Amino acid sequence: MFYEGKIYRPPSEAKSIILQITVGCQHNACTFCSMYKEKSFRIKSRTEIQDIIATALLDNPNAERVFLADGDAIAVDSGLLVEILDQLYKKFPRLKRVGIYGGPKDILAKNPQELADLKAHGLTMVYLGVESGNEGILASVCKGVTSDQMIAAGQKLKESGLLLSCTVIIGLGGKALSQEHALDTARVISAIDPQYLGALTLMVEPQAPLAKSIENGTFQLLTPLESLTEIHTLLKHLKVTHCVFRSNHASNYLPLRATLPDDRDELLKTLNNIIETNAFGRLRPEGWRGL
Repeated sequence: MFYEGKIYRPPSEAKSIILQITVGCQHNACTFCSMYKEKSFRIKSRTEIQDIIATALLDNPNAERVFLADGDAIAVDSGLLVEILDQLYKKFPRLKRVGIYGGPKDILAKNPQELADLKAHGLTMVYLGVESGNEGILASVCKGVTSDQMIAAGQKLKESGLLLSCTVIIGLGGKALSQEHALDTARVISAIDPQYLGALTLMVEPQAPLAKSIENGTFQLLTPLESLTEIHTLLKHLKVTHCVFRSNHASNYLPLRATLPDDRDELLKTLNNIIETNAFGRLRPEGWRGL
């Protein structure tokens, strides 16, 4: 399979065929992110996409899962997305689900009927990078939306019937705004009430604009135990109906798996035990972390 530049996918799409129908990220301004900085955003042509699907069919005709890349492939015109979905389900007889990254601005740009049509034609899961619920943090990292807009984007997806997986970034407020970040993020995620929630821990590559702030000391990264304290605060104040929670990304110091709110008390107990006893031995070594 030919890809333009590096390809990124959610951890849960590890077994999916990845089809790059867009290149890069249309927003591409987030200061903590370096994933698409070397790319210029473009939507691939119908001919290119047909060739990609044909190649994928040769590689894995029995594929059950497909993920549509790059960073916010939901920016593709809804009519073209419907064509792509129809082709995928026609050509891959065992296909069960199709996932996609969705930027909040691109989600808000689609009307409810467009999202419902995507659901009807087989789009299954949308991954929304919430990152933080704090207004100051969202502005400082140039996310491009307010917390209210983020909530509106998440609720819009849920109302369409699409499964929603939100991602937040532990440590995105640094030491200075750790508490505010945790509390406000819990508020926003609670308002969205997604079916899935993933927590990553901030890792900043040298190419990311935020790296300069870390180098000059204006942004201080959390220690491993401070990261766990932030997760504890987030989970303690989270109010969701039924949410599968994961923090098993390679960036995390402590892999966690739970269904909320059912497993909340057990999670909080585990985190408390490690924090209070300084049990560094239970944490992932720094050298093992990665994006």
